[in-house]
This record gives sequence, structure tokens and C-alpha cells, in this order.
Amino acid sequence: MKFLVAALVLLAVLVFWLWTPDRPLAELEARYLAAPGDMLEVAGTRLHVRDSGPKDAPALIMLHGFGASLHTWEPWAQSLEGDYRVIRFDLPGSGLSPPDATGDYTDARSMQIVAALMDRLGVARATLIGNSMGGRIAWTFAATQPARVDKLVLLSPDGFASPGFEYDKAPEVPALMSLMRHCLPRFMLKMSLEPAYADKTVLTDAMTDRYHDLMLAPGSRDAMMQRMAQMKLVDPVPLLKRITAPTLLVWGEQDAMIPAANAADYKAAIADATVVTLPDVGHLPHEEAPARALEPVRAFLKR
Repeated sequence: MKFLVAALVLLAVLVFWLWTPDRPLAELEARYLAAPGDMLEVAGTRLHVRDSGPKDAPALIMLHGFGASLHTWEPWAQSLEGDYRVIRFDLPGSGLSPPDATGDYTDARSMQIVAALMDRLGVARATLIGNSMGGRIAWTFAATQPARVDKLVLLSPDGFASPGFEYDKAPEVPALMSLMRHCLPRFMLKMSLEPAYADKTVLTDAMTDRYHDLMLAPGSRDAMMQRMAQMKLVDPVPLLKRITAPTLLVWGEQDAMIPAANAADYKAAIADATVVTLPDVGHLPHEEAPARALEPVRAFLKR
């Protein structure tokens, strides 16, 4: 009996230590919302949008990866907004965008949102820039709506099958991932983020705090689980062959999330594709080496 009581007490202490409630939305908006007007109604849901640079300049639309937010593009946005209209937004259930009112987190819904956002902002055509999951959304949009895409910049994009992610089959969400709905202490999140960087020192305390804060937005963790459960990869090659936009692939050679070798598969399938690899860089070139990764992108945009 004493052992059972001690075990229950230990379990209670562990749950109390790991339990991570949502952050109040007002607190997060005070910290991360630049202006109330950045929250827009788009395609039946609310989006957190940053729209900077000259409104008559060529438009760039930036799509973040799974678990990230529009803040991932901050260094690039600041560098590019003098010459381009830079549009970045939090996908539903990410950053400050609340969960999608429809409950739909498929790629088809994401592309609907991109098109509706372009319509809302009066953008007929744009260059799409996407990382990881955002890269998959970007290249799928370019394949299915070519008339709306000028150029395509893909940073370590997702799309080809990998262990645990088969074609035409929704992945099983691991039980440990499901636990994050209730338990996501900062140290555990930092451990999960570190593999994305070749240079771990890039993941500063401030960056970790931002990722942690925004993952604790009300409903965000449920939305992440739904997005993962609803993801169904298809064989990308037939779609990639439909892309007519000039495409630049930027990949960190030390990417531990999606292998840089996948760049060759994209290059083989896309008619007009150029590949740039970055030594000593991981899955997030725009965060880990923003200036170095932007050099080939800026040259490509001017081409």
C-alpha cells in the first residue's frame, strides 16, 4: 500500500510538472500581433497575415512548415520588403491563426486558403516561397493553378514518401505526439526542434520561447494533430511534371528531417528547376543561415 501511495504521489508530481496549459490569447496577441488589422477573414476562417513592402511591387507569398509560423520568415521579409510585396501568414491552427473553422487541414484546403488570400489582397500572380510542409503546399498550388504563380522557391520541401509517410495513406499519429495536447514543457519542445538545425546554437532562447508560446495558442495543438492525421501524400511526380513556373530548390546539406538527396528527384520532375545546396545547414536555411540562403534566392528572383 505504501508503495502504491508513493507511486501515485510520484505520478501526480510528474503530471503537474509536465502539464502545459494553453496560453491566454490576449497575452500572445500582445506579444506577437503587430496590428489588429493583421487578422483577416479569409475563406471562412481567420488568418494572421503580415503584408509589407510596396503594394505595386512583385508579390512574394511565404508558406511556413509544420509547427512554425510567419515569424520563421522574419529575416527574409526584412531584407526583401524594400523591393517586393512580402506576404506571409500563419496557416490555420498555427501561430496566431485560430484553428480552421471548417476543421479541414488537407492540402486542398490550404490551397483554397492561399487562393482566397490572394483574392482578398488583390494579388493576381505571385512567387510562392515554401519550406517543408509549406513547400509541399507551394509546389502543389503551382502545379494546379499555374496561371497564378510567377516563380517557385522551395526550401527542403516535403512531398516524397518517407518512413511513416506512405502514398495515399494517412499516417498514424504516434501516441506520444497525442500527449503534447496536454504536456509540452519548453525543454521537451526544444529537444524536438534541435534536429532541424545543423548548428544548434542558432536555436536561441528567444526563438525557443517564440515557438513554445505559439504552439500553446488556444486550439493550436489539436489543430496540429488534425493536420497530421489528415495529411495524405500522393505520388508527387505527375503533379511536379505539370509545374511550368521557374523553380529554385534550396537545401541544407545537413538536413536531418528531409534528405537533401530528394532535391535530385524534384529536379528530374520539374521542367525548369535549379538546385542550390548549402553546406553545414539543416532543415531551416532561412532561419539558420538567412543571409547565405537568401543570396541565390535574390539572384533567382531577379532573373
